[in-house]
Parts: sequence; structure tokens; C-alpha cells
Amino acid sequence: MIPMTTDLLRLTQWLSPAFPVSGYAYSHGLETAMAGGHVTDAASLTAWVRAVLTHGTGPLDVWAIRRSMAGDDPAHLTAILRARAGSPERWQEARDQGAAFCEVTTVMGDMPLDDLPLPVALGVRALGMDAGVVALLFLQGFAGQMVSAAARFLPLGQSTAQTVLRGLHADVAVTAARDEIDPPGSAAVLAEMDAMAHETLQPRIFRT
Repeated sequence: MIPMTTDLLRLTQWLSPAFPVSGYAYSHGLETAMAGGHVTDAASLTAWVRAVLTHGTGPLDVWAIRRSMAGDDPAHLTAILRARAGSPERWQEARDQGAAFCEVTTVMGDMPLDDLPLPVALGVRALGMDAGVVALLFLQGFAGQMVSAAARFLPLGQSTAQTVLRGLHADVAVTAARDEIDPPGSAAVLAEMDAMAHETLQPRIFRT
């Protein structure tokens, strides 16, 4: 059982949808998949998000969180995340949310941080916490962000959207438990192509 400590409360506050990093504005390329007609319902949404969580950005973000919590150089981790981003919008998403996270947590009283991509910034802020719990709740929030984007675009309904998110819990848990020294690669090819195509998608409602 996870002890109910102030660390856990800080972590859940940081990763709440209400925390002002503008997570609601990003779809991670999912908007392209929905506009193109290959994500249309709960089943196809689940498959798309699962691919990102298990073979795309999910494992790399977990790696960055764990390595930053292990004391690796944040600038080095940032350079790797930037090099591994599949498109400019993917990098924009991590960079912009991370910059907002650094700014807000600094205003809240934490020591100032240079702008860092979100997984690295979170890892630095969470030093001393349980890395497995940090990674688990981060991925839960990331999955929730994508599912929430779909709920605003598709005729899913809130109950169905929450059922989709619950159905991804096992994938979140498996990916969050990964603890690798070297950065994992990405094999979510269709999701990466969707992110690339989003740059020219018109009209659009999400930044990525």
C-alpha cells in the first residue's frame, strides 16, 4: 500500500488535469488519427493509445523520469528526448508543458529550474520519491490526456471514455515498471506519422 504522505499529495497535484500546464490543448497526434477516420470508436482509440503507451512515447518518458530521479544530467536527458522526438510537434508538447511545469512549481516555492521537457522536470522535482509511483501516475495522466482529447472529438460519452482509460491500466503499469539504463526506441509508427501529419492538419483544435 502506498503511504498517504505529503509527497504523494504533491505528486497527485502536479499530475492532476487541473495543474496549469495546458495538457488539455495537446492530443499527441491523435487528432490526425480521428480526423483521418482510423480512430473512430472506443476499440480503435484503445489500440492507438495503447501503442503510444507501450511502444511509443510512454517508455521513453518513463526512462527520462527514472534517469533524472537517479541523478543523471538533466541537460543530457533533454538532448536525448529532443533527438528522439518523432516530429517538431512532439518536442513542442514535451517542451512547452515542461516549461509551464517549471514555472508554476517555482512560483509555488520550489527551487528555480531552467525550462526542461516535462518528464525530466517531473523527475527532478520528484527526487526522493518512489520512482515507480512517479512513473505510474505520470503515465496515467498521459493516457488520460489522450482519452480526454478523444472524448471531445468523438461521440464516445464520458462513461465510455473512462472505461477506455480503465482498460489501459495494465499497460500503464507494465510500462511504468520498466527501468532501463539506455533510452528505448519507438515502434509506434502510425502514431508517429499521425503526429507528423498534424503539423499541416486544417482545421484543428489541438496544438499537437
